[in-house]
Amino acid sequence: MTLSPQSEALIHQRNDPSFDTLWDELVWRGLVHVSTDADALRKLFAGPPITYYCGFDPTAPSLHLGNLVQLLLLRRIQLAGHKPLGLVGGSTGLVGDPRPTAERTLNTKETVNEWVGYLSTQISKFLSFEGDNAARMVNNLDWTAPMSAIDLLRDIGKYFRVGAMLKKDAVSARLNSEAGISYTEFSYQILQGLDFLELWRTYDCQLQTGGSDQWGNLTSGIDLIHRAEGVSVHAIGTPLITNSDGTKFGKSEGNAVWLDSSMTSPYAFYQFWLNTDDADVIARMKIFTFLTRVDMAVYETAVAEEPFKRAAQRRLAHEVTSLVHGLAATEAAIAAAGALFGQGDLALLDADTLEAALRELPHTTTPSNTPVAQLLVDTGLSASLGAARRSIAEGGVYLNNQKVVEQDALLESSILPSRMAVLRRGKKTLAGIFVE
Repeated sequence: MTLSPQSEALIHQRNDPSFDTLWDELVWRGLVHVSTDADALRKLFAGPPITYYCGFDPTAPSLHLGNLVQLLLLRRIQLAGHKPLGLVGGSTGLVGDPRPTAERTLNTKETVNEWVGYLSTQISKFLSFEGDNAARMVNNLDWTAPMSAIDLLRDIGKYFRVGAMLKKDAVSARLNSEAGISYTEFSYQILQGLDFLELWRTYDCQLQTGGSDQWGNLTSGIDLIHRAEGVSVHAIGTPLITNSDGTKFGKSEGNAVWLDSSMTSPYAFYQFWLNTDDADVIARMKIFTFLTRVDMAVYETAVAEEPFKRAAQRRLAHEVTSLVHGLAATEAAIAAAGALFGQGDLALLDADTLEAALRELPHTTTPSNTPVAQLLVDTGLSASLGAARRSIAEGGVYLNNQKVVEQDALLESSILPSRMAVLRRGKKTLAGIFVE
């Protein structure tokens, strides 16, 4: 198959050779919050290649940064020689795992099927489908759809104990809430357990990974395989990533940072990482990049001694954006950021990248004959026309990095070929202009 720029970047990554085992590296990177027996996992990773999997439910048309932890973990384990299964939940996506507060709104079968295709494509970019440990993509609807309700109850349900199901964190939280929990979401753990059993039977899959908030669902599969087959398998739960102040990672006022470039542009994606707090940046580098301990030590020193240079943030942003969107998109995002502040030619920027950058700023859509002073007010860069004119008179206003010198200057004299313009007051206060 033809590899994407993202896949090419990932295939040329390597796990850190300074660790004795992959398990030791995963622990050092902070990727193990909870797991089955650590000694057994260390031996499992050090032995012959195993098959392992992670599942992703199509609850949106794109994966987000929380899912990126799992995608990169899948790739790290594959780099060590093991065989990944990327599972997209065509059936579990129709049901939805229990949220802590309220019942999910169920999407139509057509929507879920469409999203299955989107997520499968995204997951595939992070895995190699060549060689002795080639990845496979699977859809749990393939083995769930042919099964009747009677078959599910007789062949699978008999192994589940209601008392244990009620104790799962996600279930107990909902039982104690006003919303309660439906039988549909209560049964989700049975379906996820069935996935592990099916993959064990078909591919000898011995390990499942997922977020620690999914631990109850992960252990459902472990328990089912043990009861049904008398075999012990394993699971790793990665930590939920939060910022140093305790806020949930990857969210901004409830909006996820998506991996799909049409939902979160490469420019916005790059800026997200560039704005990482000093207290969080090294931990993020461990989890989201393939940099080694030697590399990391350099940036730990840089953060401690010269944090104002933000070298660690720039490297983090470059690495992760390249893995997700490719090197060309990363370089375009960097060029756009520089050009906005006068360190490059705005006219040479790709129009899509420039538009994405301007959409992240205060912006307005306006006719070409609008006065610059009015644009300062319309974009919020000045509080009034009087203040706007004073800023122009003081030489502090720039349009496409050219100083505005005339009080009655119009936008039309400085429009880029892309029908956009960058308005700046002072050194750092920017706005985007889109011309009607």
